[in-house]
Amino acid sequence: MPEEIKKITLHETHCSLGAKMVPFAGFDMPVRYSSDIEEHKTVREKVGVFDVSHMGEFLVTGPQALTLIQRVTSNDASTLRIGQAQYSCFPNETGGIVDDLLVYKMAEESYMLVVNASNIEKDWDWINKHNTMGAQLENISDEISLFAVQGPLAKEVLQPLTDVDLNAIPFYHFAVGTLAGKTDVIISATGYTGAGGFELYVKNQDALDVWNAVFAAGEQVGIKPIGLGARDTLRLEMGYCLYGNDITDETSPIEAGLGWITKFTKDFINADQLKKQKESGVGRKLVGFKLTEKGIPRSHYPILNTEGQVIGEVTSGTQSPSMGIGIGLGYVETAYAKPGTQVAIGIRNKTIGATVQKLPLLSN
Repeated sequence: MPEEIKKITLHETHCSLGAKMVPFAGFDMPVRYSSDIEEHKTVREKVGVFDVSHMGEFLVTGPQALTLIQRVTSNDASTLRIGQAQYSCFPNETGGIVDDLLVYKMAEESYMLVVNASNIEKDWDWINKHNTMGAQLENISDEISLFAVQGPLAKEVLQPLTDVDLNAIPFYHFAVGTLAGKTDVIISATGYTGAGGFELYVKNQDALDVWNAVFAAGEQVGIKPIGLGARDTLRLEMGYCLYGNDITDETSPIEAGLGWITKFTKDFINADQLKKQKESGVGRKLVGFKLTEKGIPRSHYPILNTEGQVIGEVTSGTQSPSMGIGIGLGYVETAYAKPGTQVAIGIRNKTIGATVQKLPLLSN
């Protein structure tokens, strides 16, 4: 029997707003309300709201909380202060990545891990398997709604709704306070769009009131609901990895350009193998690219060198709404990974020129 598709708390709200709903990571999710391009530009230029309540949240608490997190994640969580978040990943035992995640330090001996929707069960099993030290674990994924209020006007919209000083929350930090009259809202400056803004973690019973308050506060500046289609083009312009496309169980963090979240100042799962990779180099690397001719790159299209030999594969690709050109991410042989290298993408029966670019793609 096929697994039942789960519904996020505001499912009916999205349907009433005319969203096109699609199955995504086991949830019925809004992919768009108007058009991907219009929604993309709303976030880049003004402000939009994504309902990403399908994401997973785990609480890790107790005297052994940090010990467990240090064991299963690649980044060094011991450097976190209360009110700070960290991007990290779960390395597996064979050189790949179980998932990428955010680690929030809520209090001493109290952390929240935010994981990808498609991996909630996998990640939960993985953490429990390695919890030999007795940290306390709680899966609160079904109790939390998450709204990403993204764009240059996000602060202007949200500040009147909260007594938390949003100017005092630097990137990758958060505060817990009252917003739209609801208590214990986590207000986090950790976006996935590169457009600035905040993510709001709220209790499910508060979700509709918070959503309505945010839209009322943003009405004057043209706030709009934004679907997963625009979320993908926005993150791709920034060169942010998407699990299942650009990072998987078979891609190492070193290959994926995530050496900066892989800290060998501590011991973690598969640290020795990854350290050897970092020291001796890897055979392929994840790069960003822009097409120099008309065309739209898609996942699994071959990447070729100028002689027409296959040197890699596209992992994510789209037409950039901001730049009006084809862009993407993909793995190439390391010799071709330097920015400025001329390559080509095999699109159907054509070979379309492209240039390897430094990330983010948007600013280059």
